Amino acid sequence: MYADKLQQFENVENLGGKAWEHATAIDLISNSKITHCSMHCFHYQQMFELLLKHLLETKTKSGAFPRSHKLNHLFSLLVESLELELDAEKYFDALGTITTCAEAYRYDFSLDCETYKHAVSSLDVLLDDVIKLS
Repeated sequence: MYADKLQQFENVENLGGKAWEHATAIDLISNSKITHCSMHCFHYQQMFELLLKHLLETKTKSGAFPRSHKLNHLFSLLVESLELELDAEKYFDALGTITTCAEAYRYDFSLDCETYKHAVSSLDVLLDDVIKLS
């Protein structure tokens, strides 16, 4: 599902291509016997981060992106730079949830999978909008 959404970046050698690779990993995890959400969350965060950084690099005047891994910060920069007419505030909590989950993945596997899944359901709508900017 995610690899199909990001198919335009398939095997492209840039940040968009790396986002597609993480999308492919999400699809593989979704079709595996892995039941815990931690690995899914890590790849989801990476996919979203790299896609946002790709857009900041290719669609903004500065062509630069910060080293931050915080999705809400990257998204607010994108909205500000491109003067997008999106209700960015409604996504900040979900973006923060995904960032926190991915940070916790490295150290602790006791994540709240229900909260994560709820964040993903809201961000999948945003993901479609962000992909259209490419």
